[in-house]
Amino acid sequence: MAPHHAGVARGRPPEGLCRRGGQTVWATQRAGQSRVGFTADGNRVMILIYFDNAATTYPKPDAVAQAASMAVRHFGGNPGRSGHDFSMRAGNMVYKTRKKAAAFFHAETEKVIFTVNCTQALNMALKGLLKKGDHVVTSVLEHNSVYRPLYALAGERGITVSYAEPGLTEDETVEHFEQLFTPKTSVVVCTHASNVSGKIMPIQKLADLCRKIKAVLVVDAAQSAGVLPIDVFSLGKCVVCTAGHKGLYGATGTGLMILGDDVSLSTVLEGGTGSVSNEMQQPDFLPDRFESGTLNTVGIFTLSKGLDFVESRSIGRLYQHEMSLALLVADAVRQNKNLRLLDPAFGFGTHVPVVSFTHASRESTEIGEQLNRAGIAVRAGLHCAPLAHRFYGSSANGAVRLSPGAFNKKSEAEFVAKQVKML
Repeated sequence: MAPHHAGVARGRPPEGLCRRGGQTVWATQRAGQSRVGFTADGNRVMILIYFDNAATTYPKPDAVAQAASMAVRHFGGNPGRSGHDFSMRAGNMVYKTRKKAAAFFHAETEKVIFTVNCTQALNMALKGLLKKGDHVVTSVLEHNSVYRPLYALAGERGITVSYAEPGLTEDETVEHFEQLFTPKTSVVVCTHASNVSGKIMPIQKLADLCRKIKAVLVVDAAQSAGVLPIDVFSLGKCVVCTAGHKGLYGATGTGLMILGDDVSLSTVLEGGTGSVSNEMQQPDFLPDRFESGTLNTVGIFTLSKGLDFVESRSIGRLYQHEMSLALLVADAVRQNKNLRLLDPAFGFGTHVPVVSFTHASRESTEIGEQLNRAGIAVRAGLHCAPLAHRFYGSSANGAVRLSPGAFNKKSEAEFVAKQVKML
């Protein structure tokens, strides 16, 4: 018999029911109440509120979890490698997922490339595009998955890099980029939304600017895919890179590189593709050219179900839900005189649901641990984006980042907000 918990009437289902360490946990879920639950054997456990969805979304939809098991059981063959039914079945699933992703991002099916994460996709794009002596314009809000490849290429190929700061308006941001252009500018790389502040960057206007100088726009959509609409066709000559395990709700180990119009990349990895195996050179057709080695069929099937989930909820509804929770937390930060919101302009339509703040006298990691003890999972530190923290004045101690997801509830955000007010 399930133990009685304060706040849960006998004979009625508990408010909160989850699994922890293989055991069922009963707990109250009302904001402001203790987030202590009980396992079936009576042990007390802390119920975790997961507000670290910018790192990876959790939990995943049930269909995604089921897909992982189903893929192992039913898609065990190596896609594109054999003519038997097992291989053909796996290959058909991969193709259907590729087609589904293409429709989701308004791209051509063969131009959707499966990768292991967004970092790999960005590396493939930048190292495949940039040649000796090229000039790149990027922003100060980028992740190390952009900065580090560019740093390596500066040493290896002598490329040069300029860094644009975001402006108060979209037009001002675009102007900051344009002022840095040179006759050798061949690539503009920009995050769609900052993983530190949540600020949305004007990628469509940057794409229009790139058309004028015939540059390629590389977009880091790790924080935007699934919460903001992305139309590859409208971006023109571009490469859109994203993770499959964040706002698309697939498993970790999944990512996408999506090519726009008239984009030609050299390869950074060569090997078996299952096609034209009699030739020494890498295939020159898509997607084979960029998919060497056995694909992550298990992850790809989970991504397929993740895309279904996002489509069923709709990007607009997901954004509205998650931003409503993020705004509750942002307002709590504003009400605490000890805290500083990294981007004071944080708001609906200008940011994705990523809220970061600093404390006047305490380390961000200390705050993160305090929230963890309260049952709230957040990310504290520099978030692999050093120039962003320099721009926001948070380099010394880092910042605390809170990022709600599709499965978070208003009551959870209210509880988080209450804890934030007390920091």
